[in-house]
Amino acid sequence: MTPRVAFALIAGAVLGAIGQVLFKLGASGRVNLSSFVNAQIVTGFIFYGIGAGLWIWALSKESLAVVYPFTVLTFVLVYLASIILLGEHPSPVGWIGVGLVLVGLFLISQARGH
Repeated sequence: MTPRVAFALIAGAVLGAIGQVLFKLGASGRVNLSSFVNAQIVTGFIFYGIGAGLWIWALSKESLAVVYPFTVLTFVLVYLASIILLGEHPSPVGWIGVGLVLVGLFLISQARGH
């Protein structure tokens, strides 16, 4: 994988995670459909869309089996953001899960072509 593709995958994960956090912030406390159209949700779609564009570009350069496992970075980043930005409290089992996900990503990324 080239550095440009790796950068696109990491940037796509970061932008996707930002979009998810903005979706949560924009959706919290909303009760009727029209209240879901707000700056946070619209901005979330923009970040998420740019991230998706980077993923699609990466897919044009690498195989799906190489690119897709990087989606777990979004999970990890959203998990961390929920703790840091939203004040959510993770469990020890949750931290173990994050560690296992990262180990799995590492293993899959090392297995390419072997």
